[in-house]
Amino acid sequence: MIEAATVLPASATHLLANFAQFVFLLALAPLAEGILTKLEERIQGKQGPSIFQIYRDIRKLLHKEERVSRRSTWLFRFAPVIGFAMPLFVVLLVPALTTFPLTFAFMGDMVAAGFFLALAGFFGALAAMDTGNPYGPIGASRSRMVGFMVEPVFMMVFFSVSYAANSTIPYIVNQQWVAHGWASFLDPSHVLVMVAFVLIILADEARIPVDSPSGHVEIAMISHSKGLEYSGRGAALMKWGSAMKLMLLTMIFVNVLVAPYGLADHVSVSALAVAALWVFLKVLAFLVVLAGIEMSLAKLRLFRISEFVGAAFVICLLAMTLRLVTV
Repeated sequence: MIEAATVLPASATHLLANFAQFVFLLALAPLAEGILTKLEERIQGKQGPSIFQIYRDIRKLLHKEERVSRRSTWLFRFAPVIGFAMPLFVVLLVPALTTFPLTFAFMGDMVAAGFFLALAGFFGALAAMDTGNPYGPIGASRSRMVGFMVEPVFMMVFFSVSYAANSTIPYIVNQQWVAHGWASFLDPSHVLVMVAFVLIILADEARIPVDSPSGHVEIAMISHSKGLEYSGRGAALMKWGSAMKLMLLTMIFVNVLVAPYGLADHVSVSALAVAALWVFLKVLAFLVVLAGIEMSLAKLRLFRISEFVGAAFVICLLAMTLRLVTV
């Protein structure tokens, strides 16, 4: 058995675990997005699309011709690739299926993972302004405004968790929470951090109440207006990358903050398969909660989004204060 605290060299078994995490996110992220959409539609009393509809949409887009404006530069073609690749890279840095660091875990901690994910949003905003469509720059400026408010709260969440675990390495944080037991999850500061992280997921992923993922009015869009000019493969990569980012943040939430149990403590096909099942069940449970939260709220006006993100910042600041006082 491989020890959790050991810095492990590159090996075939660890590459197998890395590949399993890679495939897990790549294959099941669209399914998670489809389940979330189905849950929201059912709560509203509608039939809703199939949970596999997003797979059909991605397949259709991959086979369609891609149309690119003559005014666009390399940024327009490059942004979907970055948005698609960054979640796949970050999943190699965080405890997705295993409790111990794998081959590429040395390349970054939780703060670096946040920066890598923000990089995709940065290039997406640049690409939206590169098209010449007036709605693209509007959506890019709005999404950057939300991003500038969300990213400090992300850092506060990470620092609060890292302070309690004495490390910014997500694998070590996971091991520390397991060692402390369930009592640590009932600590008021930890509960507040979890609440703040849920609010940040809603804001960063353009969910209700910040934005409506099912809205089609261009002037009212925030994040989704950045992809209006994309077609074919570019639109498929944007859709797939967005689904992977949502599932990645959900896995970080359930594996590091809520229930760091059920992950594989050694590399074998059976251990990875059981871990994948447990992680997906935890993701499903969180998606049910997320759908309930979204359907109980109304979309906020643009200039009230700062109040929503500000509430998350205050909650996280209070959690950090409680953490310092109770040490």
